[in-house]
Amino acid sequence: MTKSQASNGVQSVERAFDVLEIMAAVGEPIGLSELAAEADLPIPTIHRLVSTVLRRGYVRQLPNKQYALGPRLIRLGQGASQQFGPSSRSQLASLVQEIGETANMAVLDIDMAVYVAQVASNHTMRTFIEVGRRVHLHCTGVGKALLLQMPEQSVRSLIARVGLPRFTENSITDVEALNADIARSRVRGFAIDDGEQEIGVRCFAVPVPGAPIPTAISVSGPAIRLRLDAAERVAPVMQRAAKELSTAFQG
Repeated sequence: MTKSQASNGVQSVERAFDVLEIMAAVGEPIGLSELAAEADLPIPTIHRLVSTVLRRGYVRQLPNKQYALGPRLIRLGQGASQQFGPSSRSQLASLVQEIGETANMAVLDIDMAVYVAQVASNHTMRTFIEVGRRVHLHCTGVGKALLLQMPEQSVRSLIARVGLPRFTENSITDVEALNADIARSRVRGFAIDDGEQEIGVRCFAVPVPGAPIPTAISVSGPAIRLRLDAAERVAPVMQRAAKELSTAFQG
C-alpha cells in the first residue's frame, strides 16, 4: 500500500470513527466548527467526513444545522450487545460463586442501560432481570456505574433529555443530588442502588475499564441479605472481575 492509498483509505476510516466517537462523548448535537475543533481537523475535512457518514445513516442533521448520531448506529449497537454478553458469563458465574448473589452486566444504550448478561444466584429468593431490559441510569447500580464513566456535563445533558423519574421513595430525583452520589461513588470505587429501582433490593456495581463500549457489572440481591456493610468484602471482588473482563475484551 502506498502512502497515498493509506492516506485516502485507512486514515479516512480512522477519522470517520474519530468523528463518531467525539459525537458520542459530547452527548448532544454538535456543529461542524465545534466538531472540527474537537477533532483538530480543518472544517472542509470534517464536512467531507460528516457528509459521508450522514449519507450512510450513521449521523443525522437537525433543523438547526447541528449533527447528532444517526439511527443506523442503533442496529449496530444492538448487534454488538447481543454478541458482547455471552463472552462474560464465566466471569459473572465466578462472581456468583464467590459472592453468592446474582451477577449482571449492562452497557450504555443511547440514554439508558441495557442488560446484556446475567448469572442468577442459587438462592430461592433472588433478583432477576431479563437480558435485553433497558433501565434508567440514575436509579440502578449498573446505570450509576455507567454514569461514572461520563464527564459531569454529559451527565447533565443526559438528565435534561430523559429526566429523573421516581420509582421508589429512595430514587434520586434531583440532578445535584445525583452528581453528589456519583462523586461519592468515584471516591469509593463503586456505585450503590439502595432500593432506588425496587424497594428491598440492593445492588453494588463497578465500571469495566477499557471495554469497547461503556460497560458495568453488578451484583444484586435482597437488601436483608446483601447489607451495606458487605461492600467492604464485595467491592474488591467485583473490581477484580471488572479488570479480568477488561483484559478479555481487549485481548
